[in-house]
Amino acid sequence: MNAKSHFFAYISKIRWVIRWGLKRNAIPENVMEHSWEVSTIAHVMALIGNARFGENYDANLVATTALYHDVSEVITGDMPTPIKYHSKGMQKAFKEVEIQAERELLGLLPEELQQSFEPLLVSSCVPEYVKKLIKGADTISAYLKCQAELKAGNNEFSKAAEDISARLQGFNMPEVDSFLKTFVPSYQLTLDELLNGNEKIRNLPLQNK
Repeated sequence: MNAKSHFFAYISKIRWVIRWGLKRNAIPENVMEHSWEVSTIAHVMALIGNARFGENYDANLVATTALYHDVSEVITGDMPTPIKYHSKGMQKAFKEVEIQAERELLGLLPEELQQSFEPLLVSSCVPEYVKKLIKGADTISAYLKCQAELKAGNNEFSKAAEDISARLQGFNMPEVDSFLKTFVPSYQLTLDELLNGNEKIRNLPLQNK
């Protein structure tokens, strides 16, 4: 019952997996911090769905699943999107690697915990609405990353910003639209402006929208 497990020590290494590996980054981002951001965004999107659009999402399940949504990258690394989706063959091959990585990580857990973790770690076991909310949150996180890089003067992210903005428009998810309208404009403010409750936020447009 108390056999040792490497699971959490292993997945803690995602802090060393750097995202956006094919681009010059002004602001480095690792998978651990990205996972936290996606989790918080997905969580509030689920709450928005319940409060504003009559859904009955399990917000805690959404947040927890989002925390683990990229842990398989401790095995696979962060595969840049242009490579991952370069062709149907590449996409299929990488998906098979992801599935194998998920199962290997699940197998690191004590046996009595594996059934509880399976819906969090194994993508085929994640409820569809949870996947959809996490995908929306993941895309919003990428959008915010691009805007931060552009604000830092890094035009390496200009095309990615355009592509991700277009993807957000195509989601057709009211939870995504609500997050963008309610929370994203504040990301353009400095810390001093946020602390002072700067009213400019009311008139701030979304970038590349």
